[in-house]
Amino acid sequence: MLSTQASVSGEVARLRSSAMASQKKLQGLVAATVTPLTSDGLEHVIIHVGALSLPESKELARHAAEIGASGISAIAPFFFKPTNKGALVAFLREVASEAPHIPFYYYHIPPLTGVKICIEDLLDGIKKQIPTFQGVKYSDTDLLDFAQCMDKYNKEQFLLLYGVDEQLLSALAVGATGAVGSTYNYLGQANNMMFQAYANQDFALARKYQFCIGEFLSFVFKLGFGVAQTKAIMTSLSGIPMGPPRLPLMSASEEFITKAKAKLDSLPFLTTYPAK
Repeated sequence: MLSTQASVSGEVARLRSSAMASQKKLQGLVAATVTPLTSDGLEHVIIHVGALSLPESKELARHAAEIGASGISAIAPFFFKPTNKGALVAFLREVASEAPHIPFYYYHIPPLTGVKICIEDLLDGIKKQIPTFQGVKYSDTDLLDFAQCMDKYNKEQFLLLYGVDEQLLSALAVGATGAVGSTYNYLGQANNMMFQAYANQDFALARKYQFCIGEFLSFVFKLGFGVAQTKAIMTSLSGIPMGPPRLPLMSASEEFITKAKAKLDSLPFLTTYPAK
């Protein structure tokens, strides 16, 4: 028996040694990432802690709080989905309770989660259930629901950030003051110009920007557009390699990259403000 245990222990030690030896060694230049800060030093990092399981989400929330995150955010679980407001609030409350001293935001993205619970209903009384609740990233095309949220809950100062890039101007029209979106990595300046035109009540100019942005997005949607394609466009425009997506997503084709870049170059309202 002792001989067998010694043999097993020896094999485990050999495998560990082999695994350590096969690990890639750090060599050459390793860039310490520069943290962007505002002029007064107030960096702002919100960590997403959503997961399919409640224990995993709670663990991520605890970790985020421990490392000093500015806030946490979570999508709804999307395998076993909450089917009503009560179930969703119960899940979010458990997650938020693990980080009781930092703001909590709900990431509403029904096209991916399949959880279509009305946000107007969700916000009703949610502060009593989740004291740290601060707002929603609203990534859905239901502008009626979004508008009702803006009208009903603006006085409570919930932060309602719109997340459908191609409909941003419509969201501004019903009261949005902020947005979160992947295309702002390379269309951020054009969207900021649209924000500015809208604020100046130059609605014709704001529409020009939105139509131009929409024309590009409509074009790439037809080619097949997602995370992989966003990374490819960012690489092409910035010259900084963004790397491939993780499986099961597949890398963007060279044909997509060529066509998307040509379309951007053909739209002066976008190419005037490229990401460099």
